[in-house]
Order: sequence, then C-alpha cells, then structure tokens
Amino acid sequence: MRRSWVAAALLLLAGALSACDRDEGVYQQASVLTGGNPRNGPAAIGRYGCGSCHTIPKVRSAVGTVGPPLTGIASRGYLAGRLPNSPDNMVQWIQHPQHVEKGTVMPEMGVTDSDARDITAFLYTLR
Repeated sequence: MRRSWVAAALLLLAGALSACDRDEGVYQQASVLTGGNPRNGPAAIGRYGCGSCHTIPKVRSAVGTVGPPLTGIASRGYLAGRLPNSPDNMVQWIQHPQHVEKGTVMPEMGVTDSDARDITAFLYTLR
C-alpha cells in the first residue's frame, strides 16, 4: 500500500515539474519573440489598470468586462479587429491605440516601451 502511495506521489510530482518546464519554455519563447520579460507583465498590467477593462488570465485583479477578454490573445489573428497580431503590432497597440484606431475606447495610458514589451511578452504566453 505504501509503495503505491509513493508511486502516485512521484507521478504527481513529475507531472507538476513537467508543467513547470512547459511554462518555462513558453515564457522563454515569448521573451525571445517580444524582447520583453513575461514575468514583469502582470505587474505592469496592474500599474496601468488594464484589468479594469479586460479579463486577463493569470492576473487575479484583471476581471474587467469593458474590453474583450484577453484569453488566448497570443493565438488570435488580429488585434483590435484589424491589426495583424505580431509582437511589434501588439506593442504599438498597447502604447498608442488611438494612432492605430482613432476613436477606439482603449485609452492612451502612457505605457513605456519597456512596459509594453513586458506586457506583450506576458500576453504572448496566453495561448
């Protein structure tokens, strides 16, 4: 009985470590794609108040319903319904939504280039 319990615990641990490895791989890939640090993204999202309008997975305070939920944003073909989804375009949209689509309800928030890259890197982990 004890052996089966130990074996089950080891299997759970191996699964958890495997998930951590997958997450780390996704974070590394997002960093390379965007030039940002995805681990800094949630804090930047909090500072700029993105979660007051958007629901964003893995960001506890991001439960807004004004803008679209950002679940799976990395897999979407377009941003704002017209801008091809690429890291540079996402950075541009985050920093200057009014330049991309005049009159959009997404406000200019004064997002720095570094913060925009970190936010983009984090959002690129959401598949």
